[in-house]
Amino acid sequence: MGYIPLDLFDEMTENRYQAVIVASRRARQLNQIRLAKLEMLSKENADRIEIDGRKVTFRSLQECVEGKIEIKSGNDAEKSSDS
Repeated sequence: MGYIPLDLFDEMTENRYQAVIVASRRARQLNQIRLAKLEMLSKENADRIEIDGRKVTFRSLQECVEGKIEIKSGNDAEKSSDS
């Protein structure tokens, strides 16, 4: 497992706590996807379903650092939810 410095989160958002909340929401999404794949898993399709063995919390933090997750501020989030 790798190490992700907290300083990177300070640069991405207004504060690191906001980044942690965003990452935790993404971790929940990744966990739901993983659970759905596990439910679909059977002997017939075991070779076709790929399940990532890394922890979902690490994956979500890594996605935040890599810029794969768009972090919106309060005003931007309100505008996007209204449309």
